[in-house]
Amino acid sequence: MRDPFSSIRRVLSPGAATVILLAVVSSVLVWRITPSDREGMLFWVFASTHYETYLNTLPKWNQENPDKKVQMHILNGQVLERRMVSGFFSGTPLADVFEIERGLASRAFTGPLEDVGFLDVTDRMRESGFIEQINEPSFSPWMTRGRIFGIPHDVHPVLLAYRSDLVEEAGIDVSQIETWDDFYRVMRPLQKDTNGDGRVDRWLLHAWDTDNEVTQILFYQAGGSYFDDEGEAQLNHPDHAAFLARLTTWIAGPERRATDLAVNAVMSLKQRLDGVVVATLLADWAAGGWKLNMPGLEGKVKLMPIPAWEPGGRRTSVQGGTMIGINRNSPHTEKAWEFAKNLYLSEENTEAIFRKSSIISPIKTMWSLPFYDEPDPYFSGQKMGRMYIEQAPYVPLRPSSPYANMAQQFLGNALMSLRAYADGNGIHDQEQLVPEAQRLLDKAQLRLQREIGRNMFLAKGEES
Repeated sequence: MRDPFSSIRRVLSPGAATVILLAVVSSVLVWRITPSDREGMLFWVFASTHYETYLNTLPKWNQENPDKKVQMHILNGQVLERRMVSGFFSGTPLADVFEIERGLASRAFTGPLEDVGFLDVTDRMRESGFIEQINEPSFSPWMTRGRIFGIPHDVHPVLLAYRSDLVEEAGIDVSQIETWDDFYRVMRPLQKDTNGDGRVDRWLLHAWDTDNEVTQILFYQAGGSYFDDEGEAQLNHPDHAAFLARLTTWIAGPERRATDLAVNAVMSLKQRLDGVVVATLLADWAAGGWKLNMPGLEGKVKLMPIPAWEPGGRRTSVQGGTMIGINRNSPHTEKAWEFAKNLYLSEENTEAIFRKSSIISPIKTMWSLPFYDEPDPYFSGQKMGRMYIEQAPYVPLRPSSPYANMAQQFLGNALMSLRAYADGNGIHDQEQLVPEAQRLLDKAQLRLQREIGRNMFLAKGEES
């Protein structure tokens, strides 16, 4: 008997079916209730550090702008995602202003431009001159098809944090390091068996095939891109195969130089304190996390630009990202626009966020503020804020495609398979690993294209 739903299943991906189901359920609920009036605008945030900062400055805004008052609520990321996505598709009442993470924002870019739930702020930014004030690469996650749908909250450049106590005790001069080859050559004396049991227990870098975040940082730094300039998937680009092959030599075989840390957070912190790894890729927000969670490393770590993949190459990368966006269907779009600009142009907020979480602002006019040049005792007296700002203009572009997370997962899966292949066959030469890396990426490319092609809402070439 012919399955009457087979044609529907071929068109709808599980994600699209879920969105439609949420939209239908939300529409029924909205039809049954009458939304209560609320005073002013509603502002949803997901990050507790941002929420705590804004709690101190929001009363001032409300006092000075009685006609533009804002109520702020913090929502769990998953809850915010479900409410936002279902609301955009069904017209369910939502907040007027959102501060959300990159992966969540991209969910709104699935369909045609006219269906994006965020307010298009491109013309407003150009006419006000605001666009020139912002670090240009920081726009990429919030843009689709040449239009801007959010104001960047951050830059999130990445530097390399290293155990300066161990490095300096060994007499190592990090100024000799420009490339990753330099890094492994210069730092090689630090990789050793420290307790005499015959096994290496200090490694040079925290990186592993199961750590997709580290893989993505390195992928972006190496010039990788999941999609081309027209938005077409290019996961199997030959350069990406070469990248995977080279990375595999870092984590497999007799010349292995990197390791993973314990999944358990407490054990992972102890391993860092014990010096299991010498160096770690560290975004600005992660630097803030280290200061909060590992006070025992104060004065024992320093930062440096990431070693380049090739001489003269990029010395930074990027990890994460947040924007502020405005609900296109809000009755207060002009007021919300004024509030959003004020929030991110506030020197008070900028300083408070940096001091609380080490996050630097994407607003270039803020970069001259004196607190960025204060020596940081945690990082051995280095001017940590200035070091991150110096790399801000060079952060890689990030895709806004709703399929970027899937592409990242497929890339990580290919790396895991390649490492298993290398160890299983005793092949640890980079050039010899490239053909298998290419085969794995070709397979992943077909899967990615198939998933994109099943999206009934998305026209070809509109995914980024």
